[in-house]
Amino acid sequence: MLRLAAASLAGTAIEFYDFFVYGTAAALVLGPLFFPTFSPVAGTLAAFATFGVGFVARPLGSVLFGHFGDRRGRRPVLVASLLLTGASTVAVGCVPSYGSIGVAAPVLLLGLRFLQGLGLGGEWGGAVLLTAEHAPAGRRGLWSSFPQAGPAVGFLLANGVMLALSATLTDAQFAQWGWRVPFWVAGVLALGGLWLRSSLAESPRFLEIDDHARVPLAEVVREHWRLVLLTAGALSIGYAVFYAVTTWSLAYGTERLGVGRTVMLTCIMAAVVVKGSLTPLVALLSDRYGRRTLCLLGCTAAALWMFPMVALLATGTPLLMFLGFLGALLAFVMMFAVLGAYLPELYEPRVRCTGAAVGYNLGGVLGGALTPIVATALAEHGGRVPWAVGAYLTGVALFSLGCFALLPETRPVEVVAVEPVAG
Repeated sequence: MLRLAAASLAGTAIEFYDFFVYGTAAALVLGPLFFPTFSPVAGTLAAFATFGVGFVARPLGSVLFGHFGDRRGRRPVLVASLLLTGASTVAVGCVPSYGSIGVAAPVLLLGLRFLQGLGLGGEWGGAVLLTAEHAPAGRRGLWSSFPQAGPAVGFLLANGVMLALSATLTDAQFAQWGWRVPFWVAGVLALGGLWLRSSLAESPRFLEIDDHARVPLAEVVREHWRLVLLTAGALSIGYAVFYAVTTWSLAYGTERLGVGRTVMLTCIMAAVVVKGSLTPLVALLSDRYGRRTLCLLGCTAAALWMFPMVALLATGTPLLMFLGFLGALLAFVMMFAVLGAYLPELYEPRVRCTGAAVGYNLGGVLGGALTPIVATALAEHGGRVPWAVGAYLTGVALFSLGCFALLPETRPVEVVAVEPVAG
């Protein structure tokens, strides 16, 4: 289990590195480089729009890779999704700017971002299911939290590279070529991930299935549509909180508050370190107290903290901004640390790879794709403290709270039918 969990964590970390490095670049440099004819705010909005395309592609990736995951196995999905995401990320680092090739530059950027999202949409389902379906019931939450910790590791890797380059290069050097380096690093990381995953065994639960779904998506839509929609709505606040902290606030702090990008990246990364380190602990609590209970607590905490978070951000003081980000990410981790166990337990094994991944990634469209765009537009028409952003995030939190309230609890004792083979 330790080897399997470590390989799943490494793989999700690498793929989310690819996804997050684009978000950081969108907040810092992509607007002026690829949309120079726009005003600064409009350029940022356009860059965030290309960022959002990755989220739109993720449910499509869930359908594509989920089909093969439910028909052919979880393991092949991990290899194919990693190759697609890694190759498209390296290619982003090679796209010439608008000044070199004109409108073809943002078009290429848009297409490659779509491929990134397509690969990541397949990654989550395969990595989480391979771990969850190997794990013993009483510790399924704990072991399934390893791939859930991968996004934090990927974020820290992406922003650590960006931070190092930002601190050592001039603004001109960073804009000219420095921002491309993290995208090229993705190629090396992808090769390492492929090596780690080459020896993984197929899920025992998948091997037990005698009657595989012929068209998993059709079965999910026909029999589990309500569950998919509730899952997407429930998860939207987690995505909204995470990308409000890691993407929108980075642009807002550097552009509106005049805080240096190194300071902003450091504050955000410090909060992510704490969030990532607490992921296994929260997941372990879910093995004892249930998944849904922690999700409801996390949603409630998010609804209560969004106004304090934007007020602390508006101070521009590093320590206060860090505390604002930390409170938001602690609410986030109470929900997302348990999802590696919770979502697979909600779906029957024959359509689990498609159903769980589609619900998970539709939540990303609702929360992750829209939040940087909506928050940037709302903050533009407010004062120094973006209260409208706080109101928007609070509204999303209350919506998600209602969706979680309609989902069932899945304690290990209640999922005997989906237990993996012992030993």
